[in-house]
Amino acid sequence: MSRQEAERGGRRAEALAAWWLRLKLWTILARRVRTPRGEIDLIARRGNVLAFVEVKARASAADADLALDEYRLRRVAAAAEALAPLHARAGDILRIDAIFIVPGRLPRHLENIWRG
Repeated sequence: MSRQEAERGGRRAEALAAWWLRLKLWTILARRVRTPRGEIDLIARRGNVLAFVEVKARASAADADLALDEYRLRRVAAAAEALAPLHARAGDILRIDAIFIVPGRLPRHLENIWRG
């Protein structure tokens, strides 16, 4: 798969994940936010929960389970830390979530995956 194909697939997965969250009554605050410390695919809010969401698209559920490792999660956490002051309100619960996109399945949303 070429870099351009991977980029297009990633954008499609992020759009699907954003729609999935909207169906669950989340508001999407930002998409594809880059910082010097890392990138956040989606920033979403529902009530007083502010979620920094990593989206992973894989060909199978088994591949999806292996898509997030400690290194990637640390980068997401560092980016979330840099972005939190721009989006968080007093009393918010901040967390890092992941959404896995696998063909033929509904998106799988894992909440609060980082305990760093």
